[in-house]
Amino acid sequence: MPQFNFDAATHVAAPAPERAPLPKGMYEVAVISSDLKTTQAGTGQYIELTLQVIDGPHGGRRIWDRLNVSNPNKTAEDIAKRQLQMLCLAAGVTNLTDTEQLHDRPVLAEIDLDRKDPSRNRVMGYAALSTKQASRPSSAPSSPSGPKPGAAARPWEKK
Repeated sequence: MPQFNFDAATHVAAPAPERAPLPKGMYEVAVISSDLKTTQAGTGQYIELTLQVIDGPHGGRRIWDRLNVSNPNKTAEDIAKRQLQMLCLAAGVTNLTDTEQLHDRPVLAEIDLDRKDPSRNRVMGYAALSTKQASRPSSAPSSPSGPKPGAAARPWEKK
């Protein structure tokens, strides 16, 4: 068995990450990962997107969006494709052939609480950064575009 020395009595743990849902509002986000998955029933497919907040006091927080792009329920499929269209246009991707084309492109996401589970967030829509409005949460101050001189690269920026 491997030997390892650790004194739990003297270890100072970092505070646990916040688990509460984000307040309703517009957030600057970037897709940091995506995957095409089969639905639990096996009757369709959805794109699972992991979004990371890249601006304001909630920077670094993650949100997930699932888009039912192939579903026996035509309404669910239409809603997902409309949502995907909003994301593509906001990200400047007009011909999507791979979901990785959406990665690392800052966009605005309208976030609300999920109606069925208010302990979770739900993405209501996407918009281009140029449409940044005062509808941002009051706790998320607006900042100028681009990194400040001497600032570290933002996590979504490719090196």
